[in-house]
Formats: sequence, structure tokens, C-alpha cells
Amino acid sequence: MNKDNLHIKVLLTSNPYEIVIGKSSLESIGDELSKIGFKEGLKVLVVSNKEVSDHYGDRVIKSLIKSNFAPKLLILKAGEEQKNQSSIDLIHDAAYEARLERGSLMIALGGGVIGDMTGYAAATWLRGIHVVQIPTTLLAMVDASIGGKTGINHSKGKNLIGAFHQPKLVLIDPKTLVTLPPREFNAGMAEIIKYGVISDLKLFKLLENQDNISDLSTIDEKLLIEIIERSAKSKAEIVMKDEKESGVRAFLNYGHTFGHVIENLCGYGKWLHGEAVAMGMVAVGQLAVQRGLWKEIEAKRQKQLIEKAGLPSKWPELELEKVLSSLQGDKKVKDGKVSFVMPLKIGDVKIFNNISNKEIHDCLQKLS
Repeated sequence: MNKDNLHIKVLLTSNPYEIVIGKSSLESIGDELSKIGFKEGLKVLVVSNKEVSDHYGDRVIKSLIKSNFAPKLLILKAGEEQKNQSSIDLIHDAAYEARLERGSLMIALGGGVIGDMTGYAAATWLRGIHVVQIPTTLLAMVDASIGGKTGINHSKGKNLIGAFHQPKLVLIDPKTLVTLPPREFNAGMAEIIKYGVISDLKLFKLLENQDNISDLSTIDEKLLIEIIERSAKSKAEIVMKDEKESGVRAFLNYGHTFGHVIENLCGYGKWLHGEAVAMGMVAVGQLAVQRGLWKEIEAKRQKQLIEKAGLPSKWPELELEKVLSSLQGDKKVKDGKVSFVMPLKIGDVKIFNNISNKEIHDCLQKLS
């Protein structure tokens, strides 16, 4: 075990766990599992895709074997368009073939799609078995792997099918980012900017003060780990206050309401999730200006930081009626009203559910 690893505790009442951040921590997954009580002979199904497995699959499998676990590796196709019931069936088929039991474990090795699907498959196999998240994308490291939200998409909307299923461990190895395509890295920056806007002014300013945040090779290693750690802590703190999104956890949906509309109407995979969230933040930032909730200069700072991260800030060509219809299908709708997390200032947000169609129309017109 690496003494230099950072440990963030997610102290939930019924399912506490740790987020472990460290260079070359992939090789210690076997040790980490032993440390939290998994016994020798444990049956483990590692779920990944070819792009990730080619780089890191062997390391994880070797570490598990070294700790006397019994791993099997399942390779799925990559991409948001694979996040469906057919993929869950493939994971369940593999779980059956591997004879996974209620005490067995699934490991998600990959980005947010692999994490969401593996978590949901674990939640539903034998009515719930253990899952560990090993995120290999920036977005998954700071967001998708933490907090227990799992699920798949429905033809009518994103993440409409799913379950809350907390991991036993989240293991983050920042070195895996070197094989991440630049566009995917930038998409992850959207979620980090989100944390800055909703709760961490210091993080927002830290990003503003960097010359470049869209090219991993130019970002100092210590800075990268600090950014990941601050973001992971922000997510963990919110999840500890509100595990199942009955209150402040909804703040994490900042930018996601419009973002999910873009993903749904443009087609899953055309926009990366982080790209859609970034555009969603720009849109809701404009809504907040229209309402006088925050100053135009703050909306401009947010937009400039998003553009600095190599992310989109121009609303796509979408029919207003389709946008409004898609918004009504969002899982955050309550009593027929769409909820928007809106900024009051950088570092502070509030939920509003009284946004009129005219406000949305005026906002999107301004951004087109």
C-alpha cells in the first residue's frame, strides 16, 4: 500500500467508504480490497471496455490474483449509446457465468458509462452485490464514481432507469489520464468548474489563474491532484449531507437540466456528457442574469472559464417545443415543474422551479 495515497472518507450511516487517490494506485487494488475486509478466494467480475482494458486491465487483474482473489474480465463496447439494458444483460450473463454470489464483487474499470452500468448491474444482480469504482476519466474521478448513483438511459431521457448503490471503495489513479483523449479530458473539466460555481470559490479562482486547463501535458502534477482532491471532497461532502437527493445533493445537477436535453435531442454520444453540462451551465447562467440573480460579469467569468477548458458555449440548433418537451421528461421534474439549479454568485446556488417557457425561450435565443 502506498503511504502517499490521499484518503477521503465518505461517512454515510449505512455504507461508509473511502476515496483513495494516488499515483500508480492501480497496482494496489488487491491490497486495498484486503484492507477493507474482502477475503481470499473472492469472486470478482471486472467490467471495462477495450480502450481502457488494453492499457490497465492486466494491471488490475494481476493485482487481484496476487491478493488471492478470483477475477474475470468482461469487455463491453465503449460510448454513451451503449448505456442501455442490452449492456446490463451482458454484465448479468457474465455474472452468472462467473457464479457471482451475494458476497461477490463487481469492479468498474473505466469512465462514467462503465461506472454507471456496472454499479446498476451490481445493484440488481441477486438484489445487490458489492461494487468498487476505478475511474479512468477525469469526469468519472470527480463525479460519476462518487455517491452511488447508478443507471442506464431510456429512449426518452438520460439516466431514467437506475438505483442508488454505494461503492465499497473508489480508487483514483491520476496516471490513467495520460491515455485519455483530449476531448474527454476537457469534458471532465466541466464537472470541476461546476464544483467551483456551486460551492468552491477558491477552486474556481485556482482554475481562472491557470494559463491552460485544456491540455493535460501542461498541467502541473501537484495541481492536477489538488483539483481532483478538491472536487472529490466537494462531491463527498454533499453526498454525506444528502445521500439520496432529497435536498442539497440536487445542487450537483447544476448545468445538467439543459445538458440532458442536449444529449437526448442531439443523440447520445454526439455531445460528450461534460460538453453538454458545460453548455447547460452557460445556459442557466444566462437565465440567472435575466432574473437578476447574479451579475452579468459573473456569467461572463463562468463562460470564459468554460471556453478556456475547450468546452462549447454556443447553444445547438434545437426546436424550442422539443426542448420544452424534453425538459418535462427530466427525472428532476416535481409536480409537473422543472427544477433548475441557478447561481446566486460564484460559490453559491439555489433551486428554482418557477421558470416560465418564455424565460427559457429568451435565454436560448440569446445563446444561439
